Formats: sequence, C-alpha cells, structure tokens
Amino acid sequence: MTSEILVAEDQADIRDLIALNLRHAGYAVTPVADGRAALQSQTERAADLLILDLMMPGLDGLEVCKALRAQGNATPILMLTAKSTELDRVLGLELGADDYLTKPFSMAELLARVKALLRRAELLRQAQMNQAQNAGRASLHNGEIEIQAVRREVKVRGQPVELTALEFDLLLYFAQHPGHVFSRTQLLDAVWGYSHEGYEHTVTTHINRLRAKLEADPMRPQVILTVRGAGYKMRDPL
Repeated sequence: MTSEILVAEDQADIRDLIALNLRHAGYAVTPVADGRAALQSQTERAADLLILDLMMPGLDGLEVCKALRAQGNATPILMLTAKSTELDRVLGLELGADDYLTKPFSMAELLARVKALLRRAELLRQAQMNQAQNAGRASLHNGEIEIQAVRREVKVRGQPVELTALEFDLLLYFAQHPGHVFSRTQLLDAVWGYSHEGYEHTVTTHINRLRAKLEADPMRPQVILTVRGAGYKMRDPL
C-alpha cells in the first residue's frame, strides 16, 4: 500500500521540490501552504506522515504539532526548520515532533528520514496488532522501573509514566541491553533508523527527557548513565 505524506511548507519552490522527490520515490503526496490547511487536510484524510515547516503563516509547524498531539494524533512528524539553534530543535521535540531537518538539506537525507519514520510507524502498528496474543509476555524490570514491551507501557514505582513513541523505543533498547555502552551515533542508527553526522544532539535531548520522567533526581541519574567519552548505558538490573 502506498504511504501518504502531507507536506506543509509556505515556500512554493521548496514545497514543490519535496513533493516531486517524494512522488518519484513512490509516495502519495498532499502539499499545502500553511498550518491551518495542514490541520484541515489531516482531519479530512489522515496522512501516514507529516512534513511540517517550522515557520509558516497562520499556524506554524510547532502549533500544528502541538494541536495534533493534544488530539491524541500519533502520526509521525518530521519538522523542517531554517533555524539552527538548539532551543528551536528541542522545542519541536518537546511538543511531539519525531524528527527534524535543518535547512538547507539534501533530498537524499529527507527521503532517508521519511523511510525511517514510516518503518518505525509500521513496526509499531504490527506490535499493537500482536498485543492480544502476546499479552502474557514477561515484562522487563530494572529496579523500580517496569516495562511492558508489547503493551508499550512503563511504570515507575508502580505509577504509569507517559512516554512518546521514540522515548519508549529508546528506553526499551537500553533495557534490552543493560550495562552495554552505546554512542549517540549507535543509538541514532538502532532507534531512529539512521545515523547522520550533526544530529547526535537529538539523542541527548531524548536522554534528558527520559531522565526527567524516570529518575528520582534527573540531575544525578541512577538509571540511564553517562559514560564520559563513550556514550550512555542503562545500569545493570537491580
């Protein structure tokens, strides 16, 4: 089945170029010029993936992302931004974007990100479909943290914790390899499905968000540890 992608970009030349390359790659594309049109299109016919420009008239990409997530819409979102500050990137991720690209970017890189996000979404759908028959599968434990892999549920000290899809995938990967040290590039490749130089801070942002939700004191983490000069690891199970 052909995946449908919505592209919201107010610059017509960029929008047309993205749409052209996506169609050549075999995707169905709905191009729109602003955030309001993106929300309306998603209401009328839900896409499999959204590519949102950060700066758009009316509603910008961050506002569209926030509105969709508030509705419980989990469609993968790739944010495009001409800004290069860490704050802009972190804000997009905090509001629920799954990934971002900083302009200018190559079409090859955009297509790689699209492919990775759609692959992750399909794997998630398969996991949810298999949930019923695998509901009895043992959970993973590490101290006060319990992870139900099939149900994609996490509890800390017996209380449920809300995680985004990527936060959960990152935590699960750590939990499946306790004590193993991973570089940020290795985590990008294993969890996000790609590794591109310059985007390692995406991992750092998600590590910090996980710590804020899991650690008793995020400033002194005891679960997901930093190994100086090497990367990160989850502590050995207690």
